[in-house]
Amino acid sequence: MLPVLGLDADDTLWENEERFHEVEQRFRDLMTPWATSDITDAALLATERINIARHGYGIKGFVLSMVVTAVEVSDGAIDAWSLANIVDWGHEMMAHPIELLDGVLEALDALGSTHRLLLITKGDPIDQLDKVRRSGLAERFWRVEVLPEKNPDTYRSVLAHYGIDPVDFTMVGNSVKSDVLPVLAIGGQAFHVPHTTTWVLEEPDSDEVASVVFPVVEQLSEVAELLSS
Repeated sequence: MLPVLGLDADDTLWENEERFHEVEQRFRDLMTPWATSDITDAALLATERINIARHGYGIKGFVLSMVVTAVEVSDGAIDAWSLANIVDWGHEMMAHPIELLDGVLEALDALGSTHRLLLITKGDPIDQLDKVRRSGLAERFWRVEVLPEKNPDTYRSVLAHYGIDPVDFTMVGNSVKSDVLPVLAIGGQAFHVPHTTTWVLEEPDSDEVASVVFPVVEQLSEVAELLSS
C-alpha cells in the first residue's frame, strides 16, 4: 500500500482565518460605544482562551465568545438585536463558500498518486465535515479525522488507530503549533506551508521552534516535489 501523508484543512487547503478576521472587525465596530478596538480584541481573546477548553475550536465557540464578551464589555447595556446579529454572523461564516487556495487541486492530485491522504483537522465535527463535503475534495482523501485538539497524544491515537508507525508518517499544514511540533515530538516528519494570517492562539513557543528543524515551503505543490526527491 502507499504510505500515508497527513494534511491539515483550514488555511492549508482552503481559506479560513480571513473569515474570522472579517467578523472580528464587525465586532470591533459593534463595541465602539463601550471600548476601543484594542480593549475589545483583548477581551475577546481572553474569553476565547476560556471557552476553547469548554467548547472546543470553531465558529460556534467563536460566536459564543463574542456574545459573552459583548455583554461583559458593555456591562450588560448591549441590546438583544445586536446579540442576534452576532449569531447571524456565525451563520454566515458557516454557509460561506469554500475558497480553495491556489494550486490545491493539482497538488492533491500529485500527492494522491504517491500517498494515501489522511486529512487531520480540528474543530467542530459537524462544521469541519461539512466543509470537506462542500470543498469538492472529499474523494481525494483516504480518511478524514476531526480532532478536538492537535497534540502529541491525539496524533499518536490517530496513527495507532490506522496502524501507522509515527516514524513513517509525515504531516503537512500551515500551523507550526498544531501541524508541525506535535508530529515532530512523536518522531514523525512535518512540512510547514505558511498562510498569510495566523490566529494568535496558533502562534508557537519560540524556544520550541528554535530547537527543531523542519522544511518550510511556500505552496502545497512544493511538498510533492520534495517528497519525490
